[in-house]
Amino acid sequence: MWNQVYDPFGNSVLSTLAAAVPVVILLGLIASNAVKAHIAAVIALIAANIIAIFVFTMPAGMSFRATLLGAVTGFFPIGWIVLNVIFLYRLTVEKGAFEILQTTIGGVTSDRRIQLLLIAFAFGAFFEGASGFGTPVAVTGAILIGLGFSPLAASGLSLIANTAPVAYGALGTPIQGLSQVTGIDPFLLGAMVGRQLPFFSLLVPFWLIWVFAGFRGMLQIWPAILVTGVSFAIPQFLISNFINPWIVDIGASLISMACLIGFLQVWRPREVWTSPKLRSHDISDQGRIVPVPAITSPSSSQVWLALTPWIIVCIVLLIWGTGWFKSAVNPWATWNYAVPELHNMINKVAPVAPKPTPEGAIFSFTWLTYTGSGMLIAAIISGFALGFTPGGMIRTYAQTIRLCAYSLITIAAMLAIGTLTRLSGIDATLGLAFAGTGVLYPFFGTLLGWLGVALTGSDTASNVLFGNLQKITSEQLGLSPILMGAANSSGGVMGKMIDAQSIVVASTATNWFGHEGTILRFVFWHSIALACLVGGLVMLQAYVHPFSAMVVR
Repeated sequence: MWNQVYDPFGNSVLSTLAAAVPVVILLGLIASNAVKAHIAAVIALIAANIIAIFVFTMPAGMSFRATLLGAVTGFFPIGWIVLNVIFLYRLTVEKGAFEILQTTIGGVTSDRRIQLLLIAFAFGAFFEGASGFGTPVAVTGAILIGLGFSPLAASGLSLIANTAPVAYGALGTPIQGLSQVTGIDPFLLGAMVGRQLPFFSLLVPFWLIWVFAGFRGMLQIWPAILVTGVSFAIPQFLISNFINPWIVDIGASLISMACLIGFLQVWRPREVWTSPKLRSHDISDQGRIVPVPAITSPSSSQVWLALTPWIIVCIVLLIWGTGWFKSAVNPWATWNYAVPELHNMINKVAPVAPKPTPEGAIFSFTWLTYTGSGMLIAAIISGFALGFTPGGMIRTYAQTIRLCAYSLITIAAMLAIGTLTRLSGIDATLGLAFAGTGVLYPFFGTLLGWLGVALTGSDTASNVLFGNLQKITSEQLGLSPILMGAANSSGGVMGKMIDAQSIVVASTATNWFGHEGTILRFVFWHSIALACLVGGLVMLQAYVHPFSAMVVR
């Protein structure tokens, strides 16, 4: 047995600085753009092992086993989800189904403000829920450019819109990652996030149009904005609290798009806004307006064929997320592996735990009920529906693996860091330091999630890095670990618009290379303001009734 050490230097300041080294290296390398994200993650993982072994006295064998356990956990289930989502996306692109979907959605209205609601917010949320990891910004940015929006408008507004859905992105991957490192039920974490983000799902559409068209331009279409926000926020709450956290974005976005399109059948703005440029930032766009191509409306059969893969995804994942399905399948489709010389061989001790408490280290391979497995099955069914042969799908899958290779390495390394810092007590040392912020911790803990996403580019990565720290710190302060775990994810979504990876994706999708700094300056203050608003809400939920009654118990 080995007992965790939280103050190896006998000085809390020095011990905290040592514990912060892996995180500082990771975030610093990513923020500097000096190396690729997967290389930064591997370097930080090496640093974490060195700190764990030589500073926090963790036996080397345990350190290496913890690293391997985290890496495997990174691929199953998180990397498995990402791989199969991108596989489905590539199938739809190859058969032209995705292009038909783009054309259909872009042709609903000629008002630029309503196009933003439909494409940047609602349609982008669908792709956030289905794939995440930069896909929504790439897709919506490309569509907006194709409709004639200026580069700054297309990129910056896509980034602002891609906020409220992020915590449930890629079929709930951030929630899954948060659950992995905290040990808290993902259904509880998803439900708590669902009691925070709906406020911002209602706010962000108003914010988005205000930024684009000004206050008067926003007021002219407030009914459409309200319909969009309410029809997204209410399903977001209901699905996250009463169904599961995996299909929240997919369900809410589909409902929101349907409600907005239906509302447009009975309501139209008095003035149709045709300018595709940002009213207050025209000079930054350098007059680059892309001519709008003639849109040929697809037939009803083409539209339904384009929708078929995503309908199949919704049906399959709805089944995969139910408790009865997991209960029926897991008894015969599960392999539990207790890591030798690691499982129950590490004790949490005071002040983190009131008495020595063994840390479990079991890899549970629930191969069939993984969300990624459901996604793969949905992709195969969709492939046949789109006319693929088995050989064609195998070739596309091989291409997808090559495309996602670096992302999978990054995810595995991130989870390895999170698992190692949890088992070595490194994150407990950081958590004890954060507990020093006292009653203001709910606010600063939320901003910690924002900082993590801003620098890593991923709500999943931020949750993995800081999730257990949030749990430890909240327990030290007598706060709900479910509240603060959710706050890390909810605050993190507002950092998504300023992370380097998202901005590069946006500039690439809009062919506005070399203007990443302009995009960052445009979205930066929006990111900070929205993150502070989330922090204020978490403070209310921590201390003030009736907001405190919203906390999941």
